[in-house]
Amino acid sequence: MLRSLDRRRDPWGATFLIAVGRRDSRARKGVLTLMAEEGTGRTSGDLTLLSVTLLLAGIGLVMLYSASSIMAEVRYQDSMYFFKRQVVFTVAGLILLFFVKNVHYSLYRRLIYVILGLSVLSLCLVLVPQLGHKAGGARRWLHLGGFSVQPAEFAKLALIMFIAYSLAKKHERLHEFGVGFLPHAIVCGVFVLLIYKQPDLGTAVYFALLTFTLLFVAGVRLRHLVGSALALAPLLVLAVTRKDYRWGRVLAFLDPWRDPTSSSFQLLHSLLAFGSGGLIGAGLGSGKQKLFYLPEPHTDFLLAVIGEETGLLGICGVLFLYGILIWRGVHIALWAPDRHGTYLAFGLTLVIGLQALINGAVVMGLVPTKGLPLPFMSYGGSSLCTNFLAVGILLNISSHRRAAAAVTWLRPSAEERAPQGVKAKKMTS
Repeated sequence: MLRSLDRRRDPWGATFLIAVGRRDSRARKGVLTLMAEEGTGRTSGDLTLLSVTLLLAGIGLVMLYSASSIMAEVRYQDSMYFFKRQVVFTVAGLILLFFVKNVHYSLYRRLIYVILGLSVLSLCLVLVPQLGHKAGGARRWLHLGGFSVQPAEFAKLALIMFIAYSLAKKHERLHEFGVGFLPHAIVCGVFVLLIYKQPDLGTAVYFALLTFTLLFVAGVRLRHLVGSALALAPLLVLAVTRKDYRWGRVLAFLDPWRDPTSSSFQLLHSLLAFGSGGLIGAGLGSGKQKLFYLPEPHTDFLLAVIGEETGLLGICGVLFLYGILIWRGVHIALWAPDRHGTYLAFGLTLVIGLQALINGAVVMGLVPTKGLPLPFMSYGGSSLCTNFLAVGILLNISSHRRAAAAVTWLRPSAEERAPQGVKAKKMTS
């Protein structure tokens, strides 16, 4: 777990320990080792993060074409239909990435209530029948020109920006329930309620997980988080059981062979795809489950196609790239020049990392089915642009990394290193 250091000795609030309750000299030494790189002032940004992002997007384009070409040919008489649209989304996302990369992240702190208000407004507009586009029984999109925009995707960034701003502003009183927990829970609750009304329970739970994890990292008291989670658990159970399709997904997760032609159909064919891939896969373009067995293989279950065509080695490679992305994001948070940058960087990393984790768990049958896209790879412009925006902001934060000399406060002073008896003599003299 990651917890913040003692705030009385942390003028930036930007350093975390990979332990709970460990603040001795060995813990300090571990943080110093982690932050011992040279570098001061403005840099060009984290090139490793940028490279991994571009690599994931490139692999995503290749696998998306492999997964969607036959379906696109049948539906639209154009095998490259989804591929061409995804290329447009990728170009738009890269433009956004390089734009926000050059915008100082402190600007979001000054515009936070405008960003928050626009996000809430867009989520409200989705619920208006004349404005929101309904598909698959859910009203989640707004039509803009020839494209559909999913406001919930961009609302992730707005929520993280607000929480990061608020935590940095109130860092000395985060232990208080009415300051450290309640205001953030209320704002998160507004987002969760609007998304649940679409209806989209899975994304609503995802927003709650984002909020609780970031509050935990910031140092909000654990009893506030655990207590509220236990209090909300009955509401989650009620939301699942009152809809047959949600309860069916839970039953399919518990016993995938219970209803192989209905609620378990998608999960079973996902597992068959992984099993058919073996170690090295069937070969690029040679997968069978995408041939109208696996519903919508180019979206939420793209990882199953990757598993079938590239095998265990391909899956491990993709997971390794996500691991590097998360590592660089946490590294940027550790080196951020202030509390706001730290919380913002960690939150944005969490947006991508948690979504990738949930998507992988869903397609492998480790959690009940939920429609969260695989970051940078699944088809969809809103999700792709949101992830590129998150990386662009991370790159900007990394370009303002704190100097190595700025962490000298972590090293024990001469007085701290002195034996206890010497300290007592100095105090009495």
